[in-house]
Amino acid sequence: MIRLIRVLLLSIHFFISSFIGLLIGIVRPFHPTNSRWCAAIYSSLAMPILGIKREVEGWDILDQSRPCIVVANHQSNWDLFIVGGAVPDRTVSLGKKSLKLLPIFGQLYWLAGNVLIDRGNPHKAKEAMEITKQALTQKNTSIWIFPEGTRNQGKNLLPFKKGAFITAINAGVPIVPVCCSSYLDHFSLGQLNNGVAKIKVLPAVSTQGLKQKDAAQLMHTIEADMLRTIQALDGKAAPSADSVDNQA
Repeated sequence: MIRLIRVLLLSIHFFISSFIGLLIGIVRPFHPTNSRWCAAIYSSLAMPILGIKREVEGWDILDQSRPCIVVANHQSNWDLFIVGGAVPDRTVSLGKKSLKLLPIFGQLYWLAGNVLIDRGNPHKAKEAMEITKQALTQKNTSIWIFPEGTRNQGKNLLPFKKGAFITAINAGVPIVPVCCSSYLDHFSLGQLNNGVAKIKVLPAVSTQGLKQKDAAQLMHTIEADMLRTIQALDGKAAPSADSVDNQA
């Protein structure tokens, strides 16, 4: 019964939130703060519906490091609700071009100013990377990227791809790692309390003075730091009915 009620409430919430987000995009298309507003709308009601709470550590690092490239672990589609509430102002994400084809949400995602890339077309992908660089260097906009390239289903980290790190080096902006605990370990639509998702923002990593040949080492260093942090968060992320949402 809990599962059925949740699915119904989430469906209604997703439709209404998507409609509101689409209106925001139509009124001020491609504004870099649209993405933050839409993520907050999705997250605000979805969290209590899902029965999961969120604790964020290091929120101020994101504000102090703009513009930057944010790299985060990607567990599931639930990240939209759980991690979405931690998206800072003037931050857009990098997503697959195919997202634009999804009814309502795809158009919302596009109008929110997010960068869409065609991963199957190297020329188009390179073009998108140039747009990303311009957003970072000319528009004071940060880019949120999932460097794994796909969902890991909460099973540690998948190998990172170098695109985010090459782009950060080319633009001369720092990289800010955002780590979320493996909330899927305790998550079920059929249980009332789904515990706490712990999010920790790590100190910004400078790319000043680095060359493209340094991208692989930079990637591996950040990947290792994020894996250690996620494992540490998992040690503290057991379900708790008394946990408080400390999001700023």
